[in-house]
Amino acid sequence: MSRPTLEVADIVRAAGNRFWEHHGSHLAWQHRRVLDAIVRCRTAALGGHRDQCTRCGHQAISYNSCRNRHCPRCQGNARARWMAARAAELLPVPYFHIVFTLPHELSALTLQNKRLLYDLLFRTSAETLLELARDPKHLGAEIGFLGVLHTWGQNLQHHPHIHYVVPAGGLAPDGSRWIASSNRFFLPVGALSRVFRGKFTAGLKQFFRQNKLQFHGLLRSLAEPRCFGKFLRQLFRENWVVYAKPPFSGPEHVLHYLSRYTHRVAISSHRLVTFQNDRVSFRWKDYAHGGKQKVMTVSADEFLRRFLIHVLPKGLVRIRHFGLFANRRRGDAFSRCRILLGGATGASDAEITTQLLCPVCAGPMLVVERLTRSQLYFRSEPVLSAPRRCTVDSS
Repeated sequence: MSRPTLEVADIVRAAGNRFWEHHGSHLAWQHRRVLDAIVRCRTAALGGHRDQCTRCGHQAISYNSCRNRHCPRCQGNARARWMAARAAELLPVPYFHIVFTLPHELSALTLQNKRLLYDLLFRTSAETLLELARDPKHLGAEIGFLGVLHTWGQNLQHHPHIHYVVPAGGLAPDGSRWIASSNRFFLPVGALSRVFRGKFTAGLKQFFRQNKLQFHGLLRSLAEPRCFGKFLRQLFRENWVVYAKPPFSGPEHVLHYLSRYTHRVAISSHRLVTFQNDRVSFRWKDYAHGGKQKVMTVSADEFLRRFLIHVLPKGLVRIRHFGLFANRRRGDAFSRCRILLGGATGASDAEITTQLLCPVCAGPMLVVERLTRSQLYFRSEPVLSAPRRCTVDSS
């Protein structure tokens, strides 16, 4: 993909300081670190390295990445490294894609309790899948799956949801055989929705009784038990959205899907259209009207506000494995599943590469010299080629 002409860093560089002066008192210092990292990413401020092609000898200077997980520039390399590690873990079966979404009415409360409620979203949605899959009326098997937290919609507003990728089947309770689900149907979405809603509202009620929830601004009234009880009853009367997409046809399609979803940030620079007169225009898909692509224009302050509400609490893990594929069980579970499925693997490590290739001959580029910030600024010898802004992350 070609380098975009306008990047999120350009907007932060032009409007970030003013935005912080006006709104910094309402933000956490972590938000400031994200803005600073985006501005410094792949510039001389972070140092760099000289790469040389092992085939033709071509050399080039590359700036280091900030490696912040909210930076749009850094996610491609992080995704490639993660995908290379996951490729061999896929099973040779179809995979389903299931999405659990929180109601809009919970958005404000979730923003004020990010760590607590994002964890609750993961826990209750995963428990819902595991519980219904174990039920003999449905699949009657122990399943494993991967979940990815997204907190945004196409318009950058808060829209927390989790994408799950689930193999079409699981192990029998005694581990003696693989139980395959239908290739067209995994679990009933109506039952998933009801169980998910019950588990999440029960979790909210428990947090309230334990005084773990924060209520600020317009939500202060919810701190009163009667108001909070009414709020929960309203939530329980709604139909919560659980969406099951058509299954992937094979492991290679799962890899393609994961490459687009796992390390995505709120908006990529390729969706930016213009930045003029302190206003930002970006492309978005209006799913309420058939996924029609539109252009939205907002002020630079509003754009940065929307971008920063998707900054995750420090240490919160947004890609998680559950059931058979939980970290403590994954190795043995994959081995057992492969034996029962005939010993085949889902994909090879060769399908994904993280190697930087030479722009001249496509040969492998290797780092031959590390360069500090001072060396880049005061370098006495001529630069061998123009610094490239798109590069692999520095180790």
